[in-house]
Amino acid sequence: MSYASAIEPLRAANLLAGRPVYKILNYSATGGNVLSSTGTMVPTTPLAQAPTSLHSLFVCAGGHPSQWQAPGMLPGLRKLARWGVRMGGISSGAYVLAAAGLLGQRQFTIHWEHAPALIEAFPDLEPKRARFVIDGDRITCGGGVAPLDMMHAMIAEHLGSDFATRVSDWFLHTQVGTSTGSQRASLAERYNVHHPGLLRVLEKMETTIEDPKSREEMARFARLSTRQLDRLFDQHLGKSFLETYRQVRLDHANRLLTQSALTISEIAFATGFSNSSHFSRSYKETYGVTPSTARGD
Repeated sequence: MSYASAIEPLRAANLLAGRPVYKILNYSATGGNVLSSTGTMVPTTPLAQAPTSLHSLFVCAGGHPSQWQAPGMLPGLRKLARWGVRMGGISSGAYVLAAAGLLGQRQFTIHWEHAPALIEAFPDLEPKRARFVIDGDRITCGGGVAPLDMMHAMIAEHLGSDFATRVSDWFLHTQVGTSTGSQRASLAERYNVHHPGLLRVLEKMETTIEDPKSREEMARFARLSTRQLDRLFDQHLGKSFLETYRQVRLDHANRLLTQSALTISEIAFATGFSNSSHFSRSYKETYGVTPSTARGD
């Protein structure tokens, strides 16, 4: 989806312009056919053969970025950046750019699912919560349908907003998202709750995973009594405060488990568990398998 959302607007721009405004080239570390997540084969050229005249290169990636070990990929990206090629990342492509050392002192974004793994691997980097980010010669987006919005902005930059609108209309993309738009549904939509105090606590839970706050601290934060807080969780979520908080932390741990190279102990620490044994017990209670089994160790 991310790949198609990125290249289709460029194909449509050529069609509507009646001339080849954009030339799309596919590269991979070693060339040959690359299998997409849907089973589609994409023919590619070795990255080492990319010309110096290349204007922009987007790393389109998904899956488990911490496990990518494509030989020559990172040096190749660094070389292109030195040549002045505009570098971009789509979905979790920003993880690869970070691994290549190309996001230092830059604003960028990454698919929300891969953000925890990136932050743990590169603690000096902080992705923005945005659909796409254009920071000079670095362009990143969250993947999915977000490249449609990003390409609308890039085509508008190159060929004007009226032409970009024609391209978006071609795909019935009438509600073009802004760069600062959210990647995910709001907390109210995800939890199906609208009580402002409860929403404040849920948001605080998602931002204090490594250092969980007590029930009393959260109640004070939301300007509620602990009794009121308990009643809100039971009434709106059908779960206790502790059950909900633990699930938020375990969901985060599960993403780190499948997408990062952190050890079980490191993941336990990063998600606020006292030790790896406590984390493993909680994980198995929720997911039915141990963290090691889930990772395939």
